[in-house]
Amino acid sequence: MQMRDSPNADIPAALQCARRIVLHTLRVAIWLGVFGAAAANAASDNTAKNVTFNTYSPLSSSAEMARRMLTPLTYRRIQPDLANARPQPIDLSGEKFLVHVPDGAPPVQGYGLLVFIPPWQQASLPKDWAGVLDRHDLIFVTAANSGNDAGMLDRRVPLALLGYENVRSRYPIDANRVYIGGMSGGSRVALRVALAYPDVFRGALLNAGSDPIGGDEVALPPLDLFHRFQESTRLVFLTGARDEVNMHNDLQSQTSLRGWCVFDFDSVTIPRRGHEIADAAGLAQALKKLEQPFAVEPGKLAQCRAALDEELASKVAGARTAIREGEHDRAVAEITAIDARFGGMAEQAIATLRDQTPPSATKTKPAPPAAPSGP
Repeated sequence: MQMRDSPNADIPAALQCARRIVLHTLRVAIWLGVFGAAAANAASDNTAKNVTFNTYSPLSSSAEMARRMLTPLTYRRIQPDLANARPQPIDLSGEKFLVHVPDGAPPVQGYGLLVFIPPWQQASLPKDWAGVLDRHDLIFVTAANSGNDAGMLDRRVPLALLGYENVRSRYPIDANRVYIGGMSGGSRVALRVALAYPDVFRGALLNAGSDPIGGDEVALPPLDLFHRFQESTRLVFLTGARDEVNMHNDLQSQTSLRGWCVFDFDSVTIPRRGHEIADAAGLAQALKKLEQPFAVEPGKLAQCRAALDEELASKVAGARTAIREGEHDRAVAEITAIDARFGGMAEQAIATLRDQTPPSATKTKPAPPAAPSGP
């Protein structure tokens, strides 16, 4: 969908506050020395640098990102700002991308696509990745100025979505092989994108960065999207054996996924690697796992969902009791807690509870989602 030529690059302050991925404990000098060298562009005739795009997508609009990625109460609170904003947070005329396309004719069903969110600022293809991508018939696209010091909802997420949209519009793409990936802080953003856009991305490659899902830090999307994520999105964690912090974070993330009825994930541990971009061997293993078929056991998924539904129903009953008994402060606290834990999964219940609560009792502003921190 072609949007106006110069969309406003600014989105509402509340949406900008909704999250920024911060630089973690590694200092800038280490980023430049370690990650900059590891991310050297592969010299190749089929790697195009400084690519400009001009096609916009409804998926990358401020309103749609907010609907999918913020909790219902936060989304409701910023709707007046969204209504007064121009649709797109990114002006593509000033953005540069790198695109790597495999040699030769595309497969009959089309290329696969890996959209990559980096922790560094340049648009680059990690060293030794080109050959692995080519063997998997994967196009690779990444944006410049989308590193850890860029805003999440005003830059990193929309740039990834626009990279997808423009590659999709120019090349034959197999919709069943479209993946989002990233490294370090970019990996943590990729997890959020996979969760919010399971209708676009069929899998996520999480290289040295992950978080637990659920709660207002990584809000669950609306129920239909969350069910799709549970049923059809495959996650692969790819972390160096010496990256102890992120090995631990991966375990916490995987425990969280199971608790939210997400079972389609796998992991690859890269021997003798620390907190650094995956080497070719690690990438090859991860892509092999990412593209393996997986069928979620219907009975297991149904049983797990029923337990979550029961927990939500109990919380909703508590809020209704508080409303009925006129304990309005407690009602607001109960509704806010439901919003923070269940996110979009509880969208309908939260709307109903708000309608039953007097306006004077709903003035409490929910806190915006907390920014992820750490390496």
